[in-house]
Amino acid sequence: MRVTSWIAIIVAFSLLLGFSAVLAETRPPMQTVKERIDQIITVLNDPQYHAPAKKEAQRDKIWEIASPMFDFMEISRRTVGSNWEKFTEEEKERFTAIFTRFLGNSYIDKMQGEYHNEQIVYVKELVREPQALVQTRLVREGAGMPIDYRMKLEDGEWKIYDILVENGVSIVQNYRVQFQSILQKEPPSHLIKRLEDKLKA
Repeated sequence: MRVTSWIAIIVAFSLLLGFSAVLAETRPPMQTVKERIDQIITVLNDPQYHAPAKKEAQRDKIWEIASPMFDFMEISRRTVGSNWEKFTEEEKERFTAIFTRFLGNSYIDKMQGEYHNEQIVYVKELVREPQALVQTRLVREGAGMPIDYRMKLEDGEWKIYDILVENGVSIVQNYRVQFQSILQKEPPSHLIKRLEDKLKA
């Protein structure tokens, strides 16, 4: 066998090993969700953050843990639906950045205000790459409320792009209804301005 053939085999084998290593590092969707949520609960229960003066530091820590779980560009795109094509590239970036902050504020407020040692039960994961559904239940005073996470595989990581609560109500769909009514009458810049104003309020 020629030397060049041996070199080609070695290179191909090295690439295969590298690809296998990437696959091995991909955490299952349920594990991805569980690890982050467990960390968030630890922060919520941490006595150092119980003083009112520490709430902002707690918010920052929760956001640091939670934000990598989400594909905010995908969430933004799905939230406005077909109206996404009306946005310029600059407006897409601005809307995503502002909507990300808006979502972060809304849900961290709820976590800080409503969490009272509830238990999260991880029911199962349904995987059909590149998408997955992670089913969980929030157990509060003996009653369970389903919370499901729609995820997609992106660059070797599972990312959340929608959350279903209670009776399968989609957060993305909920915002889409609100935003479509605005975008039927106003340009994307007006929707962005409305979100900016809400953030400032």
